[in-house]
Amino acid sequence: MTSPKSVPTAPESGETDRAFQAAQAAYDAAQQDDRMVQIVAPDGSVLRPDLLPAPEIRLELYRQMRRARHFDERGWVLYRQGRLGVFPPFGGMEASQVGTAAALTKNDWLFPTYRDTGAALTLGLPIARTLAYWRTSPHGWHMPADLKVLPFYIPIATQYPQAVGAALAERRKGTRNVAMAFIGDGGSSEGDFHEALNFAGALNAPCVFILQNNGWAISVPTRTQTKATDLSRRADGYGIPGVRVDGNDALATYHVTAEAVARARNGEGPTLIETVTYRVKPHTVADDPSRYRTEAELEGWDAKDPVLRLRTHLLNEGLLTEETEAALLAEVAAEFEAALQEADSYPEPTPAEILDHVFAEPTPQLQKQREQILAEDAQ
Repeated sequence: MTSPKSVPTAPESGETDRAFQAAQAAYDAAQQDDRMVQIVAPDGSVLRPDLLPAPEIRLELYRQMRRARHFDERGWVLYRQGRLGVFPPFGGMEASQVGTAAALTKNDWLFPTYRDTGAALTLGLPIARTLAYWRTSPHGWHMPADLKVLPFYIPIATQYPQAVGAALAERRKGTRNVAMAFIGDGGSSEGDFHEALNFAGALNAPCVFILQNNGWAISVPTRTQTKATDLSRRADGYGIPGVRVDGNDALATYHVTAEAVARARNGEGPTLIETVTYRVKPHTVADDPSRYRTEAELEGWDAKDPVLRLRTHLLNEGLLTEETEAALLAEVAAEFEAALQEADSYPEPTPAEILDHVFAEPTPQLQKQREQILAEDAQ
């Protein structure tokens, strides 16, 4: 996500080291911020026992994070095999996505960006359907009827005002359902972001805004695209709560999001949550991050790995053992391979299918275009 945009160029001497040091310093400083919510430290120790979720919730968060990471890792392999299209990896951001989406139910709305595959999987998007989407197959173009997940947004920030509209529609229908929308640090500099926050605040919409500050807007570091150092403060200008949380702490992201969802359900309005994390992986599998940062940058983030952090905590608490984790990993791998077989079984799309999911009722223009495609395909 980017604003402003730049064309990556080979980094000058020392430039990438400075960018890395700035990102590390910003993350470490944020952890010392009194406003930063953190429950489990990077070494797995408990900082706030009073905020710990129930054991079954902690185990479920770990299971979902393992499912998300497995998808991300296998996605790389499938891309290199020519079995998946250009895919935005999210490895290292699992706590930010799983911990937030886990606070929703299937009656709620989810508006994900292109990097939020982990959030969609957590809410219940089938793996086979997700693989089809990243294969640009029509079998992945429409979401399941029992799931209010929007297709992954490629335009930057357009999902934010649309999420407000969905939230207001739910309130008008008399439900207690909420809408959750994701954005990146770069996207928070777009006009739609600010319009949505003002829109939601003025009308007290039951909406939860997730701002994933991962340090990069494509090739532009956060410190370049904005002078702001605490993006959650942007909520202040619109009279809504702003919360800052360690985005690599799944228990903390779940806690603050669950509170925000509860407030929205109770008619107390929207919340902006900044999850402070880092984009360890390239912008997409087709990106070459060496043009704007060095591999040395990643070394310091291994110790902050969100999956390792929760795993260490669960082992320390006796909620997880080497045996139960091995069984979990085997289950996750088997689930993915079964879904991959299902995705591989989908028939190849026909040219006319590109028009099938544009409108619920095809317009005369679409019908004419479909006839033209079918006629050309028959030649």
